[in-house]
Amino acid sequence: MTDTLESVHETTDSFRDEPDAWQAPDPREDGYVALRSYGAIGDGRTVALVARDGQIDWLPMPSLFTDPVFSGIVDSRTGGRVELRPVDDDFTVQRAYVPGTNVLRTRFRTSTGIVEVTDALITGVAGRLPWSELARRVDGLRGRVEMRWAVVPGNSFGTHPIRRVDTPHGPVLRAADINLALVGFEHGRTDPTEPGHGDEADGPLEFRGSFTTSPGSRSLLCLCGVDDEPLHLPDPRVVDQGVDRTIENWENWSTEFSWDGPWAKAVHRSALALKLLIFSPTGAIAAAATTALPENFTGDKNWDYRFAWVRDLAYTVNALLRFGLREETHGAVSWMLKALKANGREMHIFLRLDGSVPDGTHETGSEGWRGIGPVYKGNPAGEQLQLGVFADILAVMSQYAEGGNILDESTADLLAGFADDACRRWQEKDSGMWELPEEQHYVSSKMGCWQAITSALELAEQGQMHPDPDDLEHWKANRDLIVEWIDEHGWSEERGAYLMYPGSDAIDASVLLHAPSGFDRGERMSRTIDALRDELGAGPLLFRYSDVAEEEGTFVACAFWLAGALACVGRVDEAVELMDQLVEQSNDLGLFTEMISADDGQFLGNMPQGLSHLALVNAAITIDEMRRARGEDVDDASDDRADEASREQ
Repeated sequence: MTDTLESVHETTDSFRDEPDAWQAPDPREDGYVALRSYGAIGDGRTVALVARDGQIDWLPMPSLFTDPVFSGIVDSRTGGRVELRPVDDDFTVQRAYVPGTNVLRTRFRTSTGIVEVTDALITGVAGRLPWSELARRVDGLRGRVEMRWAVVPGNSFGTHPIRRVDTPHGPVLRAADINLALVGFEHGRTDPTEPGHGDEADGPLEFRGSFTTSPGSRSLLCLCGVDDEPLHLPDPRVVDQGVDRTIENWENWSTEFSWDGPWAKAVHRSALALKLLIFSPTGAIAAAATTALPENFTGDKNWDYRFAWVRDLAYTVNALLRFGLREETHGAVSWMLKALKANGREMHIFLRLDGSVPDGTHETGSEGWRGIGPVYKGNPAGEQLQLGVFADILAVMSQYAEGGNILDESTADLLAGFADDACRRWQEKDSGMWELPEEQHYVSSKMGCWQAITSALELAEQGQMHPDPDDLEHWKANRDLIVEWIDEHGWSEERGAYLMYPGSDAIDASVLLHAPSGFDRGERMSRTIDALRDELGAGPLLFRYSDVAEEEGTFVACAFWLAGALACVGRVDEAVELMDQLVEQSNDLGLFTEMISADDGQFLGNMPQGLSHLALVNAAITIDEMRRARGEDVDDASDDRADEASREQ
């Protein structure tokens, strides 16, 4: 039976009065907090990151790909922020998502009282609003708490100097074509609202204020923004109602979510994190919500992930299909196909969220999180050859068709062309899944071409594609040739593992994807799993490939791929044990970045990272399928522990 909201989500009241349930906020070092400190909220167009101390350090407004006016997470001095916290710095914190939503509640306790902040990016009656609305609702619970707040836009990307413009309805802060206004009630606004006041010639380039809560009091701050269009100034009382409507909208979405397998809390939170990354104006799916959060503590690996990778989109569609979510599935597939057709009917690694081709990589003036730079807009992988992408698109379209959908003629032709490309190009060197600068005959790329051709043959068998008999035989012949090539060049009996590429002793965790794909679920894959754990393992976590530990943290997705691969080779008990350990590696809100430091467990890389959450979801799906095939039940220890921890809080 499908889990109900009560069984899937966090407990309705996650807040406890016991002293050990309250924690000090994460310390700020030169304006920065640990990446584990952040929760994410969103509205289908952009994402904000909220630290435990109540400060929003990341918010591109109004769209995710907009140059952010709030980017303190990568430049605490000039990046901009939205502050909201008790005046008394000696406070403690509890926080949790409203069950089944991406609306965040944070409780602050001081020596004089308790206050609750509800943070939401507001959605409308019919979905996302045509403008952007950040609402921060403050409810007094006990005693009296003095609160202070500030909205301080920044220009760390160097593209939009901030200026104040006075209008008949109050001041507006303007950053190039982005217009920001603030409304609210009972919020003690103290920044001058008339022209000619303040330290700046045109008035202060920020909004700020302070107020004191009491039991039953309510205050509201609403920051609204648009880009190159008129600015709607909302009624703050309507925004207050919008917070409740946004909660209801998320809860309604969650009732459509169907998952009757194990690790229900982690899977559903991951699905909600993935939902945050769906760019609703087009249906594209961003790889992550941020740019340039470092993959190590020395720099030079700080890339922009606010693009739609074909690979990530394919994995997401697989999960959405499994969860019975129709609209997002079709929207993502439709967007991907239209974007590929509109850009020369050629394979692209990733595209902008609006479907256009990226224009390269540009260094910004930001110093980087904790000074670890440089900070980039864009990603250099866009021009690479990655053969595995053929597998991504053809496999997901095969699954999409199996789900009862029908391919149009133009799409069938496009996919047949990709199958031909896989046959033609599988013998070439490429940059591999890891987007490496050195092209090699990466074994996982060859496995990807095998999967692409296999999926094309499945589509033909389903009657969704109609290749000529000669083309069909050509596909089958190349599929078999790839298997022969990998047998001869990709396997090392001496290493007891699939190699990263021929002539190298290196091994590569991306081959784990081809246990679920069906390329190998036997002894060789099982031995490769053992070799990867021995050489690349760090507790339950895993590095991407040999000798990369000196350059970056462990790659979260790889560890979940390992769990899925264990199940595929029949080692289900090990898979379950590993999953139980991995779901506990998230932060307190169930979110993951791209990487985790093997030394101290610090989060590294962009967040929330779609691939990490996708890997969790797909590992749970794979383990559940393998378990059901064996007629076994999973002892869902992770959910049991989560329930026990909730009771103890």
